[in-house]
Amino acid sequence: MTALAHVRTSRWAALTALVTTSVLLAACGSGGGDAGSGTGQPRSGGTLTFAVGSDAGCVDPQQVASNETIYSVRQIVDSLTDQDPRTGKIAPWLAKSWDVSSDATTFTFHLRPGVTFSDGSKLTAQVVKDNFDAVPKLGALGTLAEGYLSGVKSTTVVDPLTVRVTFNRPNAQFLQATSTHSLGIESSASVTKTPQQKCSDGVIGSGPFVLKQYVQNRSLTLAKRTGYAWGSSLWTKKGEAYLDKLVFKVVPEAGVRAGSLQSGQVDAISSVGKANEAALKGGQVILRRRANPGIVFGLGLNNSRTALKDARVRQAILYAIDRQQIADTVFPTGTQPATSVLAHTTPDYTSLASGLAFDAAKAKSLLDSTGWKTGSDGLRTKGGKKLSLTVTWFPNAATNQPALELVQQQLKAVGVEVVLKQLQVTQFAPTLQSGDFDAVWGNVTRADPDILRSSFSTKLANFYHLPASSLDTSLSEQAATADAAKRKQLVDQAQQSIVQNASYVPVVELETQLGVATKVHDLNFDASSRLQLHDTWIG
Repeated sequence: MTALAHVRTSRWAALTALVTTSVLLAACGSGGGDAGSGTGQPRSGGTLTFAVGSDAGCVDPQQVASNETIYSVRQIVDSLTDQDPRTGKIAPWLAKSWDVSSDATTFTFHLRPGVTFSDGSKLTAQVVKDNFDAVPKLGALGTLAEGYLSGVKSTTVVDPLTVRVTFNRPNAQFLQATSTHSLGIESSASVTKTPQQKCSDGVIGSGPFVLKQYVQNRSLTLAKRTGYAWGSSLWTKKGEAYLDKLVFKVVPEAGVRAGSLQSGQVDAISSVGKANEAALKGGQVILRRRANPGIVFGLGLNNSRTALKDARVRQAILYAIDRQQIADTVFPTGTQPATSVLAHTTPDYTSLASGLAFDAAKAKSLLDSTGWKTGSDGLRTKGGKKLSLTVTWFPNAATNQPALELVQQQLKAVGVEVVLKQLQVTQFAPTLQSGDFDAVWGNVTRADPDILRSSFSTKLANFYHLPASSLDTSLSEQAATADAAKRKQLVDQAQQSIVQNASYVPVVELETQLGVATKVHDLNFDASSRLQLHDTWIG
């Protein structure tokens, strides 16, 4: 799952990427290259049928933040830049080159000539300006894109193929942001549509595939863009994609997805759960894994709730969770327990494993010190009120419910009642916006540590209602420095503050695991562990 950003857009600032730091991303079955077995020359043609577990209910890349939907809509749009999944370096795509001012406030992009959208219109500097000018008006579902552009002073057309973006303060993350699907470039005709129209009807992009049909909660069909000739410099194939068609079917049940792959009804599936690994190994299926950078799966605590205002209660919850047991029991092979609020694949990650060690005795001691007393039923009360935590979750990953059921058991063992509340995937952003939750289960994927600022700064979205503190200073300063060493130090401070104060309870890192038929080749992960399907072929 990838958590949607908070929707208080007036408080957003840019999410940050450190492009001078390599992204050391773990992979099993290779992060790129041949996803299938055997040999043979790539061949054109064919349909790739991909079963995913959920549908975000929107087909506009600039408004989608759920991995299962990003897999499909990413193929519709190109970005100004791309990010190498092995090194984290930024590479040319729609922009053949760029210049960044020494203070990281001005970014000038030199566009490739000859790029067109699928409606025949041309890519120009004006189109890029129109996109960036429109992003802040996207609203509730567009906050990832809005965050990347927060603080823009101006976007200027220098000449037909040169566009300059100027920020009112240093913005170290922006170059990496231009590689994301959230800032994928759409045609001028799409830009003029309302956010709701773009969500339901789709958009016109310059990408290697075009949207042909979308039936919400059922399927999304894409067709190859004929004449495509401006792919990312990181791609192997030049020109058009190999595949003629992509069909993404929504199949919520993990076991049904696995069975469909085994029987040959589909060619690839998302979110392979641990229970299905053994059945899929061997034969005509390969399991492919890649750890997601960004904020790990965990409990986003509402720090303004009466019981959770006390740091000792939050810390008790943190110590009561046995992360290793959850990783080993529920999640795919290779999943690592959280060792910070950031995954180890994120630039400037700091290991805080000792501060996240399972310690039920310490959890009980902390709760004792706060006056929460254990009753005859094993649960704690104070002032006649039960210590109860309602955890809101969304069914966009098969691991969510079993993971939370284990969390429920582990917290009960120290006297904390956990009530699980399931909502639809489309309710994630409204839930965060309303603030009407005790805790939310989720994660946020991005190959940059400034993802912390978007979630935890009280000056911005402040998802979890933290009080103002020195954490704000660390988060603001890391975004404003172009000094890699200084930025790392500030990100270290931020991670330590979040973990030590248990503002968020990290649990496990997200390990994206796909099941892919051996006849499918070069199904590639990008730097954020999503998919690029231009180079993919069947044979």
